[in-house]
Amino acid sequence: MKEGIAIQKFDIKKFQSLIALLLLCIVLSVLTDKFFTADNGLNVLRQVAVNICIATGMTLVVLTAGIDLSVGSVLALCGAVTAGLYKNGLSFVSLDLHATFTVLGAIIGGLLLGAVLGWFNGFTVTKFNVPPFVATLAMLTIARGFTMLYTKGHPISNLGKDFAFIGSGSLLGIPVPVWMAVVVTLIAVFITQKTKLGRYIYAIGGNEQAAKLSGINIKKVKLTVYAIAGALAALGGLIVTARLDSAQPNAGVSYELDAIAAVVIGGTSLSGGKGSVWGTVIGAIIIGVLNNGLVLLNVSPFWQQVVKGAVILLAVIIDKIGEKRD
Repeated sequence: MKEGIAIQKFDIKKFQSLIALLLLCIVLSVLTDKFFTADNGLNVLRQVAVNICIATGMTLVVLTAGIDLSVGSVLALCGAVTAGLYKNGLSFVSLDLHATFTVLGAIIGGLLLGAVLGWFNGFTVTKFNVPPFVATLAMLTIARGFTMLYTKGHPISNLGKDFAFIGSGSLLGIPVPVWMAVVVTLIAVFITQKTKLGRYIYAIGGNEQAAKLSGINIKKVKLTVYAIAGALAALGGLIVTARLDSAQPNAGVSYELDAIAAVVIGGTSLSGGKGSVWGTVIGAIIIGVLNNGLVLLNVSPFWQQVVKGAVILLAVIIDKIGEKRD
């Protein structure tokens, strides 16, 4: 009898994010007839695609009991560099050389930059034992400063139809950013559930000392995880830049908060070792649906921030209560 009760509780906890999403959709469909439409659904998915990419990388970091506050600034810098490489190329004055980039070449350059910045976060954390909060907070400021220096405070615009297609185009009636988010999600799910890296990530977050004693290369795993988070932030920057047809110097402000919110609402513990990518995807959709619903209901943007903050706080409280019961 006790085992049956335990299994029932586990199932409810496992699907609580999905239940919350369904209830939110039902409430919004009652409050406004504009919510349950195909166009609005695609609009929500297009909006949450960026957060899904960023939050997926954040999930891997949080599962190791870390945090990455720099993803918004890395998004802006990598988006600007990608746009700059594609539109203006890269000049080497001393060599009297000018290199031009295709769309693919510029994208690869931006993603590599994001991976390098993420790797540097991991290097700072593992090499010098700097707390992840401090290390990534520093990178937040550094990357934002480099974005302003690279763009000189001005947007890089008019990137052309080929580039814009990444952010505003569709395949089989589904927005391209949504396809990209789906691919990112499936790869991350495979990594966390079917590979040694995934098992090591959970082991480190669950008990880093025990993982170290069992022979896991803690430094290597963390470097990999932070590099992935940086690359996915760069991917988010690519989508935002392509959607706006412009790389804005102030892009990505507060995106790290939305990513962390998606992770927490999705059931991943900030203490590490517990959570899933699927949960984060549901969390990102919840935030997107909530934002969309508040806009449709003509709620003040200021109250929208209050509501979002309250939802995040509630999710953390529920997580802590669940940890105590466990």
